[in-house]
Amino acid sequence: MYRQRFGLTGHPFPKNAAGKTLFTENEGYRRLERNFQLLCDEPGLGLLTAEPGCGKTAAIRNLTQALPRPQYSVIYLCDTAIGPTDVYRTLASELGLKPAHRRGTLWREIKARIERMVEERNERPMLIIDEAQHLSDLFFSDLSGFLNFAFDSRDLFTTWLVGLPPLRARLKHQCHAALQSRIGANVHLEAFSREVFQAFLLHGLSAVGAKGALLADSARELLFRASRGQPRTAAKTLRRALRIAHEREQSYVDDAVMEATIAEAAQL
Repeated sequence: MYRQRFGLTGHPFPKNAAGKTLFTENEGYRRLERNFQLLCDEPGLGLLTAEPGCGKTAAIRNLTQALPRPQYSVIYLCDTAIGPTDVYRTLASELGLKPAHRRGTLWREIKARIERMVEERNERPMLIIDEAQHLSDLFFSDLSGFLNFAFDSRDLFTTWLVGLPPLRARLKHQCHAALQSRIGANVHLEAFSREVFQAFLLHGLSAVGAKGALLADSARELLFRASRGQPRTAAKTLRRALRIAHEREQSYVDDAVMEATIAEAAQL
């Protein structure tokens, strides 16, 4: 396997990679971190968007994993291509409730459970809804009312809507003005700049035991251009390049290997 040739303890950039070091050079992440802390201190609604592969889910996962337990109770939903009531049923199940059939009853039971968590157990619930661009307009219309507690005098939990850029455009429609007005944190993550990308590569390789530079500078530049600074694409391309280098019995990724890797990826 290529890992033995390159002296690596694992595959670079595994999906479950965590740790702030991976993100600190990225100004977009630092902005998200500030806004995330804002909604931890004062619960409300947050919006996080990015193009596919730019690390929005990894970023929000990294932040939630750092929250103290059991003070914070994080609920993650990603099955969003369903009807509004089904979303609330899923939320009810995650809260340990037997989902009611009627929407009104479902709402009351979920909100009552959240109130008990906050008031009796001193917990801070946080709901992360990933792939939120698939949610229906009806759900967004409902959500504003669902977030209303005690004549809208209290914000008991934080919700983050995480999705692709079209989500941001949809929420600007007049029909969602009520929900838009509730957004207290609004962050869009860009692809990595060239400088951040180089730090990202260095961290990803050193985290799995790489000794020295495994890529020529020009190969790094080819990787940056091919991935357009998107970490998911870069990670997949880098692992493929290391495999091709191993197949060629090379201990170094040069331009020829990277060009072959990019050409191969283009055929997939």
